[in-house]
Amino acid sequence: MAQAGRAPADPLIPFFSLYRRLCDPVERGSRVLGHLGQSIDGYIATASGDSDFVNDQENIRHLHRLRALHDAVIVGAGTIAADNPQLTTRRVPGPNPVRVVLDPQRRLPETSQVFTDGVAQTLLVVAEADGGSTTHSQAEVVVVPTKDGLFNLAQVVECLADRGWRKLFVEGGGTTVSRFFDAGLLDRLQIAVAPVLMGRGKPGLRLAPKDRLDDCPRPKHRVFAMGHDILFDCDLAASEPGAIGSRTDQSTGEPTGTDNRTTFADSSVPIRRIR
Repeated sequence: MAQAGRAPADPLIPFFSLYRRLCDPVERGSRVLGHLGQSIDGYIATASGDSDFVNDQENIRHLHRLRALHDAVIVGAGTIAADNPQLTTRRVPGPNPVRVVLDPQRRLPETSQVFTDGVAQTLLVVAEADGGSTTHSQAEVVVVPTKDGLFNLAQVVECLADRGWRKLFVEGGGTTVSRFFDAGLLDRLQIAVAPVLMGRGKPGLRLAPKDRLDDCPRPKHRVFAMGHDILFDCDLAASEPGAIGSRTDQSTGEPTGTDNRTTFADSSVPIRRIR
């Protein structure tokens, strides 16, 4: 471990440590990563809906890298309605993922960017086909049954895996990422915390409550500094409720528990490790 203020022997080690495991192929099942960017007090947007931008530009580039490393990026209808995003990799080298929009009531207009720009394959997942229509502007319409107005997300994941898309990135919003978490479908969860306080607004994670602290998840994680933001990279697949401690990353020989902090700015500048 390098001392604070001193660069490690190879400053790219933390960079590759963050992304290397996401490059591994998935031959069976699916691997699902969720990400949210939020304020210190846990909001992803102000009460008026302003979220442009909560996080530092380095975290925006990180999102684009995550898109490039996954087969498909998944968002809820609320994210499209609020932000009208492109969900492409325009800020980094790499392929655009398949864009998957969850809109059970098919309420989004056909004019949304993801449905009209034609730069990447796009799926609109709905509860029922509208008059037998199989397209929504340039997007393909896929029907997945709902219960009480909500998708069975395991069926959504299975549907995508059947098409060969096994590396899935759930980018937002807070409700969608929370539902994937509560369904036990996330293998990793990344939370980027920005040094801003909103007071009230649109919350990030909203999970099923626990009565006992011992039952609350304490995921094994690593911490990275991205510009002014702090990124928590949580390994949910290796975590147990209430577990505290650290383990060793077999690929790097480094601990990956609560005491592992890495400063990370950009792949083109030195990265230093601090305590």
